[in-house]
Amino acid sequence: MFRRRLLFLVSLFLFVQYSNAQITDTLQKIIEQPHQDTIVKPPLDTTLRITNLNPYFSMHVDSSINYKLLINKNPNNYYWYLKNPPAGLTIDKDLGIIRVKSNKSLFLAGRVKYDHDYTVHIGVQSLLNPKDKVDTSFIITFYNTDVILPRVKPSVVSPIYIDEGSTINFNVLCENGNFPITGILFSSSASISNFKMPKKCDDVFEWTPPYDFVHDKDSGKVKIVTLNFVGTTQFNYNDTARIRVIVKDALNYDIANQEYDSLLNGKKGINRWIKDLKYTFFQLDKRVRKTKNTRSTFDITSATSTVSGTIISATDKNSSAGKIIPSAGVLIIPIKEAAAPVKTVEQNQANLVRSTIKRLEYVMFDNQITSKKDPTILTKIETLKKELRQSQVQLAEVPTEGASNKSDEELDKYFNSPRVQKKYRTKQ
Repeated sequence: MFRRRLLFLVSLFLFVQYSNAQITDTLQKIIEQPHQDTIVKPPLDTTLRITNLNPYFSMHVDSSINYKLLINKNPNNYYWYLKNPPAGLTIDKDLGIIRVKSNKSLFLAGRVKYDHDYTVHIGVQSLLNPKDKVDTSFIITFYNTDVILPRVKPSVVSPIYIDEGSTINFNVLCENGNFPITGILFSSSASISNFKMPKKCDDVFEWTPPYDFVHDKDSGKVKIVTLNFVGTTQFNYNDTARIRVIVKDALNYDIANQEYDSLLNGKKGINRWIKDLKYTFFQLDKRVRKTKNTRSTFDITSATSTVSGTIISATDKNSSAGKIIPSAGVLIIPIKEAAAPVKTVEQNQANLVRSTIKRLEYVMFDNQITSKKDPTILTKIETLKKELRQSQVQLAEVPTEGASNKSDEELDKYFNSPRVQKKYRTKQ
């Protein structure tokens, strides 16, 4: 029994000695190995950054601000710059200090606007390495607590006087207050058409009243139209500008010119009527001249017979021919009257036709229009119509013929020939 206990103790002692030797070796190895840190260290901050930039600034008018920007590197080797800043905003290129002075004079001059988001681009760059830079942006807006109402101001002064057929056009301008006018609404006191409606500030309003816009029942031959331009803001505030347009009754010159041209050159116009009269005159004068030539032939024959008989009787008193030949000349006279009677009617008609043509030509010359908008065109049209009707009534019993085989040049040449003018000239 004793031996067993002794053997157990010896075994236990040897196990303990062996374990202590193993622990000692392990600790020795741990001590001899180099130290390893198990905490992960963050990498160095090498990317250039602006560390304190506020992305949005809101400033009251007549206020100022100095705002210093910081970067994550030595600022002595960097410079600052701005792109498209509004008036009053600057930056110190060396220190990176943003300075803003929102003087009211800038807003009154229109260089800066209220409640408008200005996007300002800002950047910082290394003086040593051009690639080491950063570009970013921020927004700045200005506001005003003073109440300034917007106004709609057309570029014309009321009232406007205009004739029918004429065009009015003007710009609808706006005077912005605290908040700009975002839209323009239009209305009128009378129904109008064919107009260009403005929809925003600085747009053009254009309108041409038609020729039938003013009615006969309108007092004074004028019609008054009130144009209303209503400007609205984003907060539904509105301002109205009113323009009174006085439209006067006017002549439609396009139709009047067409009527004038038709009266002169139409199928039943004055020029056509004159051409027919010239051809009628040509026919009448031709018949009168033919009759005159025939009668002249008879007169010459009769005179020749009488003279011949007288000569024969004087030279030969015993000859009977001297007594017969003068009698033959006397017999020719009734034959002349029967064969070629005097064309008194035709002669008078020719004189009447020629005087009518001259009268119409004079009236046409005296009533020529001076321009496409001759103010007396209606009076001239009425005068020409009156002369045309009067000539047609005056020549109602004269058989007029159409000039079918004669040109205008041929008729004018015959009508104005020296022989005709000498024959039909007015006797003083």
